[in-house]
Amino acid sequence: MAFRLPVVAAPEMPAGAALSGSGRLPGWLKRPIPKSNVNHFTAGLLEELRLETVCDNAKCPNRMECYSQLTATFMILGAVCTRPCGFCAVHRGRPPAEPEQDEPERLAEASARLGLKHVVITSVTRDDLPDGGAEHYRRCVVAVRERTGATVEVLTPDFVECKEALEVVMQSRPEVFNHNMETVPRLYRRVRGPKSDYRWTLELLRRVKEFVPTTLTKSGLMLGLGETREELLEALADLRSSDVDFLTLGQYLQPGEKYLPVVRYVPPEEFDELAEIARQMGFREVAAGPFVRSSYHAREMVEK
Repeated sequence: MAFRLPVVAAPEMPAGAALSGSGRLPGWLKRPIPKSNVNHFTAGLLEELRLETVCDNAKCPNRMECYSQLTATFMILGAVCTRPCGFCAVHRGRPPAEPEQDEPERLAEASARLGLKHVVITSVTRDDLPDGGAEHYRRCVVAVRERTGATVEVLTPDFVECKEALEVVMQSRPEVFNHNMETVPRLYRRVRGPKSDYRWTLELLRRVKEFVPTTLTKSGLMLGLGETREELLEALADLRSSDVDFLTLGQYLQPGEKYLPVVRYVPPEEFDELAEIARQMGFREVAAGPFVRSSYHAREMVEK
């Protein structure tokens, strides 16, 4: 499906928007700490049930806000990733040999006790497993739905080393299938590692609806890694050409010294403008802002 980019003039860059990643954070990236202590309940429950979240492992800036609202993005298949992505704080190395067989039931228990109506499940990348963890994803989705009746969103790896994995995941019929593009083609392997493939990402998202046409597809990008405006708009057009429904755009924040530096801090008003352009392109829902992450307010996006 061909898609033509809208003609939009690039705005002038506001003062301070091109600060180095090692400099002081601009004012719009400073957040108040939630006053509620409910986040301790969420954290305690996750510890009790031995569950991982991307909130903790990826050092998400929204962790306390989400925990205080009794929600989290569950991370299955362990806490050790086989991919050396240049942006992600999740520990990389050699994972345990096999997934924990009772994890789907523990995940369902947590979802029920938190009262979740929409459950987001992501994972580390497991290139060491023959199916990339696809069967474990399927079991987790089924367990959560049977226990809670909640809608389920999966945020999967690319499964580039197991072409059959997508079909296995889709057997569980998640309401939303999310796989993040993360960045533009020129920066793809620098950001996501040598095994990543921009065209495979687009093909993965396109194929979802071949298995279940009613599935909502979703993808997201981090801004501030050195992409140009033209490159970003072309990447968004590629996502629409793959019939992606939902889009998230957020600011990349360097989680530590050994990770890729921030090239630019994108101001909130530019996120607003990009969101409007994306809606004109045909995305059904768009979430864009400095603190937006792929699963941030995911339930609200689906309900809209």
